[in-house]
Amino acid sequence: MTELVVQTLRRTSRNLTGRIRLSGLLRRLLSVAGPGWMIAVGYMDPGNWATDIAAGSAFGYKLLFVVALAGLAGMLFQALSVRLGLASGLDLAEASRRRFLPAGNHALWLLAEIGIIACDVAEIVGTAIALKLLFGLPLLTGIVASLGLTVLMLSLERRGLRFLEAAIALLVLSVIGCLVFEVLLARPDWLAVAGGLVPDHAVFATPGAAVLTVGIIGATVMPHNLYLHGALVKRYRPADGNEATLKAVTADSNIALIGAFTVNAAILILAAATFHATGQQDIAGLADAQALLAPILGPAAAIVFALALLIAGQNSTVTATLAGQVVMEGFTGFRLSPALRRLITRAIAILPAAAITAVGGEHGAESLLVFSQVVLSLQLPFAVVPLVLFTSDRRIMGNLPAPRWMTMGGAILSLGLIAANATMLYSLV
Repeated sequence: MTELVVQTLRRTSRNLTGRIRLSGLLRRLLSVAGPGWMIAVGYMDPGNWATDIAAGSAFGYKLLFVVALAGLAGMLFQALSVRLGLASGLDLAEASRRRFLPAGNHALWLLAEIGIIACDVAEIVGTAIALKLLFGLPLLTGIVASLGLTVLMLSLERRGLRFLEAAIALLVLSVIGCLVFEVLLARPDWLAVAGGLVPDHAVFATPGAAVLTVGIIGATVMPHNLYLHGALVKRYRPADGNEATLKAVTADSNIALIGAFTVNAAILILAAATFHATGQQDIAGLADAQALLAPILGPAAAIVFALALLIAGQNSTVTATLAGQVVMEGFTGFRLSPALRRLITRAIAILPAAAITAVGGEHGAESLLVFSQVVLSLQLPFAVVPLVLFTSDRRIMGNLPAPRWMTMGGAILSLGLIAANATMLYSLV
């Protein structure tokens, strides 16, 4: 009897200890939650929508594994960015200014600014298209209105960065909810969806598959996110380089990026089940996709699609403009008023968006959306290569350098991105 009581007490003690540990982990995760959700919005911007719709309509579920691989690559690079910010107290731009000669540093700064402007162009065009789909606004009017919407979103920061992060997280969850609703309406073949997660090299023999693959990767892993993430997590940096904090902040990032993968996968699945399955295999535009959803899935699906696009575009503009401030201060040490810096970024991006839309109309806007993803893909290696180098250097990282497997994985992915860009350039030429 005594032995039974002792065993019961031991089991109870183990259960309580496990619950206390879980509770402590949850508290730590909630205390650092936010930056990952800010970053995740860059993984579901209008550029992603365009490439995922084109891939799903043209190839069904066969390129779903590319979306999954791009998401995993994003997790690795964002984990390295988090590690750099927490271990060194530097974001990627600041580390570049300290380690590179002025000429190289200025070249990287220029490339980063071009990438941020290209990203902002995509968000402006996506927001304008969404406003047209929802309210019938002309594209040029929507482009101008996007400036006001971004200022309104950024005004939330006056209530504190945590408040802005919470608002962004709520909006990200709303996008996930909208896309899950769309997929449930489409009733995809789930066995075929599972098959799409298995790499199929034969699909690349089909014309256009390689270019779309590069487009998916370029639209998923955003260069500006690698600069912004390290800057956002520096405030959680412990004095002793605590690994527990690193694990919690990385977990926040991974959870948010799983949500972003859900959105991207849902868009591709929706396009495959709705367009590819009905023989409409050349849908590459957001407006075309929304117009065809109504007769196939009903008017509610078309409205939800446009609403989710609007939210995704606005979320992404916030992070792109914040990244612009981080990049300028990090590379140059020059500080502007945050509001002024963000207005400058948006004003520069509005000019090409408005000019091309005025000349080319909706077709020009959609083409600009795709071109912006090409620019981002070309700029990405100039961010990931320094990131991998810095996080493997003990002089910068102290007692928290990246594990060898992360460094090797980052190096292999960087080489893969360079090869993919070379393939894309060859295809374009």
